[in-house]
Amino acid sequence: PERKPQQPVILNWWRQGMMGGAKAHYDGIVAFSQTDFTEDLKRITVPVLVMHGDDDQIVPYADSGPLSAKLLRNGTLKTYKGFPHGMPTTEAETINADLLAFIRS
Repeated sequence: PERKPQQPVILNWWRQGMMGGAKAHYDGIVAFSQTDFTEDLKRITVPVLVMHGDDDQIVPYADSGPLSAKLLRNGTLKTYKGFPHGMPTTEAETINADLLAFIRS
């Protein structure tokens, strides 16, 4: 679905980005993009809900969500059609309801 920019969300994400240093942001991206978490995921034994939007422009869905859920012993994949990377903010009502349902189960 087509999303309209929400100025308060844009300003809040800008604020968050400005709170960190350029080097710290860069190092964080390097760590996430170059670290292999395969063995870590295999060791997790508790139930895990992997939530991923299929319109994520930051972390491509096919390269992340399904693979993570598959590596987890008790992983459940929940795919959100059309949801973006920032779905916990832009789609909080849906995400929070699904998180609560998972915790209660």
